[in-house]
Amino acid sequence: MQLNELGEFGLIGLIREKFASVSAAGYEGIGDDCAVMPCGDGTSLVVTTDMLIEEVHFRLCTTDPYRLGRKSLAVNLSDIAAMGAAPAASFLSIALPPDTAVEWVERFLDGYRSLSSEFFVPLLGGDTTASPGQLAISVTAVGRVPDSEIKRRASARPGDRIFVTGTLGDSAQGLADLREGRPGTEFVSAHLDPKPYVREGAWLGKQRAVRAMMDLSDGLASDLGHILKASGAGAEISVERIPTRTTVELAVTGGEDYRLLLTADPDEADALIERYAQRFGTPLYEIGRIIEGSGIRWKENGRAIRPRWQGFRHF
Repeated sequence: MQLNELGEFGLIGLIREKFASVSAAGYEGIGDDCAVMPCGDGTSLVVTTDMLIEEVHFRLCTTDPYRLGRKSLAVNLSDIAAMGAAPAASFLSIALPPDTAVEWVERFLDGYRSLSSEFFVPLLGGDTTASPGQLAISVTAVGRVPDSEIKRRASARPGDRIFVTGTLGDSAQGLADLREGRPGTEFVSAHLDPKPYVREGAWLGKQRAVRAMMDLSDGLASDLGHILKASGAGAEISVERIPTRTTVELAVTGGEDYRLLLTADPDEADALIERYAQRFGTPLYEIGRIIEGSGIRWKENGRAIRPRWQGFRHF
């Protein structure tokens, strides 16, 4: 069997199985946007790692180093936000071909530093090495959160209302624009320089109404499925309510939007919507509800539809 037959989640399952006998000492590992490491004082550290690989996640001919530096950190800060935590530090490891221009490296670091400064996230270390070919970037981010405010994928309950924090499909449309030779669109900016919902995530973590939460990195069709599997529940989504500036299919299947996807107690959701709008000046978009059962039931204006939508697949 090859990896493209096993698939991403088959690989994750294999890793989980291989390390099942190794004690986690009270830590929470594979299964959420971050690992959770209790500190014993009522707070926990949350830790995440993401890689960006040339020709898989970006192409140097269409990606400027400044925005690549920002995105390298942004995707990790998004995971921290999805746990309801505040970021505390990051670690950067990068493999570079020896003939890389120093000016390129400086611009990459300038971009990384700009987002670090925006959210007060110091760079505390990492690693550098030579690459025989393509560029590889790995970032680890650490956050801190009170134990009572941690948001997990497994906490959704039937009856919960489902929300996203912004429009979906922008990044996928930006990628399409780049491939079609339109590098100057606002969608391209959304793809190359995504916004992590850092302050929003930390605030949502403090809201009792919020139950489950994760970030949208692989598309709504995939990422909502993770919440449903972890929670042992199903969902009903009204596609006409999905906020998008492009097609519904891109909104559902396109990855790298890095909005937050959350479920909320139905009795407290209206107050949450109002407080969120007052705090951030933008709406929470309600797109459906958690139901008994499993999987996603798509509806359009109340009528059941059966599209074959899938999110991003890594293998």
